[in-house]
Order: sequence, then C-alpha cells, then structure tokens
Amino acid sequence: MVALSGSSVLVVGANGAFGAEFCNQLIEAGATVFGTARSPETSARLRADLAQRLLLDLENQDSINTLANYLTSIPESLDGIVLASGLVAFGPISDTPPEVRRKLFEVNALGQINLVSQLISKLKASSDSGKAPFVVSISGVIAENPMAGLATYSASKTALLGYANAASKELKKLGIRWLDARPGHTESGLATRAVFGQAPNFGVGLEVSHVVSRIIRGITDDEKDLPSTSF
Repeated sequence: MVALSGSSVLVVGANGAFGAEFCNQLIEAGATVFGTARSPETSARLRADLAQRLLLDLENQDSINTLANYLTSIPESLDGIVLASGLVAFGPISDTPPEVRRKLFEVNALGQINLVSQLISKLKASSDSGKAPFVVSISGVIAENPMAGLATYSASKTALLGYANAASKELKKLGIRWLDARPGHTESGLATRAVFGQAPNFGVGLEVSHVVSRIIRGITDDEKDLPSTSF
C-alpha cells in the first residue's frame, strides 16, 4: 500500500477537469499538491490552497526547462507526477493541418516526456529516501484502439503509451513506477474544446471523479498498469 499522505505531487494541467479532480482527491488524501496551468489567465482556475501554483507551457521547451530547473532546486521532495494535460483534434488526415499535428504531439507526448525526463533525479531522490515515487500518464483507450477520424490524436496518445511502457522498465530499477491509465471516453469536456474539427457522437462517457478515483486507487495499490478494462 502506497501512502499519499505526506507526499508531494505535481499535477500537470491542474486547471482542467481531470487535473482539478486529481488535486481535489490528492489533497483529500493528505498529499501536498503543486499544480500547473499554461498561462496566468488559466492559472486563475487553480485551487487557491495548492502548495504552489506554477506555469507550464508544454509547447515551449524553455517553459519546461524553467519548471524542471525550479523543481529540482527546491528542498521539497517530489514523490509523484500526474500528467493530466491534453488536447484533442478531429477530422480526416487529408484535412488536418501540420500545425495541429505538431501541437497535439507536443502537448500529448513530447512535452510531457521531456518534463518527466528532467525530473528523474528528483523522483530518484524520493525513492532513495524510502518513498515510492510514481508517474501517472493518461493515454486513454484511444492508444489501445486508434480510431479513424482521430488519427493525429490516436498517434500522439499511442506515442505516450509506448514511451511509458518502455520507460517504466528503466525507471523500475531506480525505484520509480510509471503507471499509464487508459480509460474510455470521459465527460471531461475536452471533446468540446477540440483544437481542430468537430467531435463525433461518443455517447455518454465515464464520470471524471470515477476515473480519477480509480487511478488514485491504482497508485495506492501499487498497480503497474491500468488498461481500459480497469475502468
């Protein structure tokens, strides 16, 4: 059993539906939570009682470097990272602009990967102190079953899953667990905020609170993977 009480957790995308609910449940479990938002405007939606309210633009490597350098320099431990940020786009591959593909890959995969890679030493320090540090990514069911009309989104999430699977084998040797979650369509509102195209009718999705609660249980129960069948 992994105790969240007394741990320090970074929630990336803490102003979004998933991120905000992670903050709620982690704080309720006794964790100290650092939350990120992309801009000063979106940071206004962060909980006022977060331990720190930070800025992070996953499309900007300088922003990633700045946050990583800051977190590695502070005396507070980093015992977990929750990657709760993401973008979606819809439409056929022939219509999807290159800039949309770039944006989705940077936010859904490359930016998250680059951030975690720079914080490995901080997570290892947590492991060395006797804790059980973790990384949580949410690639979603789309990474298991890529869909026509969502090729770019599918590819960006599949890239994240592939990296998580390989990285988890390396990080295990350092005492760090990478837990990837692949819930089905969830009523987070993300589909209504697509950066391109219009969402098809997915039907009624899962509740955000249910999905987050299941992932939190996966953390505390020391699970190694959360496929779509877990939800």
